[in-house]
Amino acid sequence: MEKFEFSGDYIELNRLLKALGLCETGGMAKIEIENGLVSVDGTVEYRKRCKIRNGQTVKYGGHTIKVVGK
Repeated sequence: MEKFEFSGDYIELNRLLKALGLCETGGMAKIEIENGLVSVDGTVEYRKRCKIRNGQTVKYGGHTIKVVGK
């Protein structure tokens, strides 16, 4: 499991995928989310700008990411 640290209250799901380098562009991240290829806390997430907060787990493309706020 990978960890991703960020500052602030949340990070949008599409921006998280781009920041991790799992998607080359924000547009690609949006398409992957729309196609149901990303899950948040075990549930498929279709909202591109879903707010990911401290303690949530995101799964995509064989990666599991634990989100940790600073």
